[in-house]
Order: sequence, then C-alpha cells, then structure tokens
Amino acid sequence: MRILTTLTCAATIAAFATSSMAGGLAEVVVEPPVEVEEVPAGSSVSPTFIIVGILAALLIAAAAQDD
Repeated sequence: MRILTTLTCAATIAAFATSSMAGGLAEVVVEPPVEVEEVPAGSSVSPTFIIVGILAALLIAAAAQDD
C-alpha cells in the first residue's frame, strides 16, 4: 500500500509540474500586422510591342514612299 501511495503522489506531482510549464517562460512575441501594398494598374501592352509597332509603321511608310 505504501508503494501505491508513493507512486500516486509522484504521478500527481509530475502531472502538475508538466501542466504548469505548458506556457513556457519566454516572452510572447507579437508580430506587426502585415500591410498589403496595392500596385497601381499599369498598361496591358508591353513597351516593346509599341516600339516594334512604330518601327514597322515607319518601314511600311518608307517602302510606300519609294514607289
């Protein structure tokens, strides 16, 4: 009976010691809120296509003037 009482007391102390340390001793780390930056909508056409289009128009105009 004495062993059972000692075992019960040891199990109770171990259970309380484990649950008391569940929160930990470290300070709580608070992260700043995430701010989402909205990017203004740009042009849907790439500037490269605009330059190629202008060059093509100039070449067509130059070829049409030669005739």
